Parts: sequence; C-alpha cells; structure tokens
Amino acid sequence: MVKAIIGEETQLKIAEDRLSNSGVLCQVGLVIGKISSVLDRGFVFELVPTPPNDAGEAACSVVDAVRDDGRRKGSKGKSTGISDSASVVVDRDWVAEHARQVSRMLVGGIKVIGIYVWISESAFKNSTAELWQTVKGVAGATLLSGSDQEEMVLIHISYSPRRWTCRSCAVTSNIASSSLKPCDFKMGRVLSSLQKFRCTYNFTIRLPLTGGSTSKAPTFSDVLRSGISMAAKDLKNARAVVNGNLALDDVPTTSDDYHEMELLVPFMKDTCIEASSLSDVVGILFFSGSISSYAFINSKEPISQAISDIKDDIITSLQSRLDIILDEGEGDSQPDDVEKEPSTDTKDRKFAYRAEIRSLRKPLSLSLPRRVLIPWLAGTFICDYLQPSEPLEVVKDHCAEMMSMEVFPDASGILQHEVESAAVVAMSFWDVAAPFRSASTSVSDKLGTGNPTHDIGRGANKLPLSASNFGSAAAILVLMFAILAGYMLLSRAW
Repeated sequence: MVKAIIGEETQLKIAEDRLSNSGVLCQVGLVIGKISSVLDRGFVFELVPTPPNDAGEAACSVVDAVRDDGRRKGSKGKSTGISDSASVVVDRDWVAEHARQVSRMLVGGIKVIGIYVWISESAFKNSTAELWQTVKGVAGATLLSGSDQEEMVLIHISYSPRRWTCRSCAVTSNIASSSLKPCDFKMGRVLSSLQKFRCTYNFTIRLPLTGGSTSKAPTFSDVLRSGISMAAKDLKNARAVVNGNLALDDVPTTSDDYHEMELLVPFMKDTCIEASSLSDVVGILFFSGSISSYAFINSKEPISQAISDIKDDIITSLQSRLDIILDEGEGDSQPDDVEKEPSTDTKDRKFAYRAEIRSLRKPLSLSLPRRVLIPWLAGTFICDYLQPSEPLEVVKDHCAEMMSMEVFPDASGILQHEVESAAVVAMSFWDVAAPFRSASTSVSDKLGTGNPTHDIGRGANKLPLSASNFGSAAAILVLMFAILAGYMLLSRAW
C-alpha cells in the first residue's frame, strides 16, 4: 500500500500555473512517475494533459444540476464558480487511449501511475465514481499482465479552495469507488535524486513456422508475439553486470553518471529443436536486433529494481513496436495478393505481419520501427519509434501532441543508438535446408533485393553454379576410382 506521494515541486508548480491561467472549469490528464513497492511511496515527475479527441472535444466536461425535465445541462461558460451539484463527465475511452500511447513513450521505471483532475471541491465529491472508473480504464490500458503494480493514484487539484489532494486506488480488484483511500501528498525534489542506468541488449530468436489447421493458421504477428514471450522468459533469469561487476548485493547505488548494465542470458534449449517433431513445420522465423534501454530509480531503491526496470523496458519496447505496426491502417481492407514483394510502405508491412504462415511461398524480410530517445526532464529520456520511411521530424509532432512538450530539444540531442531496425526474417523449410538455395552466407544478405533462386553462386567467395557442379562430378569420379583401385589390390592379395 502506497503511504505517501511525493511530487517534483518544479514541474507541479508549472502545471498549477498553467491550469490557473487557462480559465478552464475542468481538465483531466495523466500522472507520470513511478510507484516503489520497496519504499511504499509514489513519485510524481510530471502531469500531462489529455489532448482533445478526434472531434476536437475536450476529454472532460462539467455537468450542471439536473433540471426539472430530468436532463442535465452542460456548463460551457468560463465563470469562476459552478454550482454545488455540478459533477464532471470524462471521456474514459479517450483518456485510456491517451495513456496507452504515452506508456509506449516511457522508458524503464517511468510509468503512467494514475490521473489528475482540475475541478472544484464540490464537483470532485460528486464525481468519485466517474473518476474511479477512469483510473481503472487507464490501468487496463497500461499495465502489462504479470505486473507487480497494484495501485494507481488520483490527484485532485482544487481551485476553490486552491489545494492538492491525492488518493490511491487498488486496480487488481473490483472494489467500490468509495474505497479510494486518501494518502499523504507533498512536493519536493524528486528528479535530482534519480539514479540512471543504460543497457544495450542484442538478441537473436529463432522460431518454427507452423502451417496450422485448415480452419485457422497462425499469422506472422502471432509467431512474433510468441517470440517476445520467449525473450521475456529468458530475461527473467538473466544476470546483470553493472559497471563491470556482477550485481550480487541488493544495495542502493549513488552516482551522478550513468551506470552501465549488461544482461547475461543463460543458455536455453533450442526452440526449433523442441518443435522439430511437429508435422506441420513449414519454415523458420529469425527475429534479431539491438535495443537501447534506459531506467531511472530513486536513490534509496536497491539495484535489483533497476535490473527489473531494464528487463521490463526491453520487453515493453518489443511489444510496442509490433503493436505500432498492427495499429496503423487498422481500418483498411487486406489486399488479395499477400504474397507480393515486401514494400517499405507501412500498410504493406502491416498486411505482411497479419498474413497467415501457410501463405509463405518465398523468403520474407520485414523491419520493426526503431527507437529514438528524446531528452525530457532533468537528464531523463522519453522515447518514440520511427518507421523505416519516416523522418526524424515526425517525433516533434508526436511529443507535442502526446506529452504536451512545448519546447522540443535540438535534433543533435536526440539519441539514435539503434542505427538499424530490428529485423524479422521468415524462410520456408527448403530455403533453410538446401545449401545451394542460399544467396549468401548470412540470412540478411540472402533476403536482399532480387530473386534468391537467381542469385545462386554470386558473391566474392562463391563459385559459379557450373563450377560447383563440376566439382561435385569430380568428387564422385575420384571416389569411384578409389573403390576400383581398392578392389584390384584386394584381388591381387588373394
């Protein structure tokens, strides 16, 4: 149970001034920070307002008293006060969608931990059920299955009278809204005490491609999700090396510089070998890449928390990249020819990820979005994902809309550690098994431009196809000559 919430004084005072000068009667948004189960405390870094929806409507509105005809009258004026019977109505689905997209932009240890609302004291008391449902919706949109976070917070900023209050909400049970429990809230220095960790994680995953039944065959995205789940299991048992030393002692760390972390994943059984007995294996999917991960913890938290946050950040980043591909172009119909050559167009890549495994007729190579890191608050970072065809400028618009960033850092301050995107390569069984079907010694070179069946024998260290056939024939002749010579020598010995 969270006993206290500490907010970054500098950022929260800026948010309070912004709300006070806006003249709006109500506003709802996200609380960004972290909740530490070890310290039984929550830390608030920033308040991010939820932008208007696609129709240009605000995410919340004040509803005035019930009139005689039973209908409610919306309050659209900008007066300084509202009636004691007024309440707030929230577009819960839109707030949850905003939380889902913002959570993709947060790195290890930093999360959406609740919502805030700017409303009068009386309207807040009349709206606890509505606000509790909004908190539950945000939790459902942001918390991963198996997450150890059991609580979220609801911060109320009252302008009549002006004060801050905070309540905690258990999100793992169906409790009533009356169970919103008050918790201590104060402001202080939070960001300056953060410990910073960074890690570059290189991975290669091989998964069997199965044709599935005639009624429902798995898609490439299904197999890829399975691979991400497998990577999560591997990372769970990984040991960490921090600043060159194996992390054995679970003690807090103090340093103004970044702590360099390396994850040592234990050797696991080969998934392809486990699945070799399946009768419907049609190929192999190679999933490889490099992930740049960051984590930020409170100086009093143990080093195990940073290790856990890095691991969660890696898995969340992989899942976010796949979700971005599948989310874009959701309303478009799938083209008839799913076997056409892969394109850099986002929609074509989405269709390729949704294509069934049994549609695989030739090698397929796709790229996931790559991660870029944007400077945020007091040395921390947020992130965004770029498609192969997208310029860096799109990050600015996304940060302004989702994170309400008014000042965007110079392009030179954006970290682009992931020079190449994570690659997904799918090959049929015969492309893997037949040695002369390969166009080069590496999988990535094999799936370059051109038809692999026409690239046989090309490359600086490859013989022409005719030369390789001649070599095979010569080897057979030598073998036959050796057998004949041996037979003749054996006959003379008799």
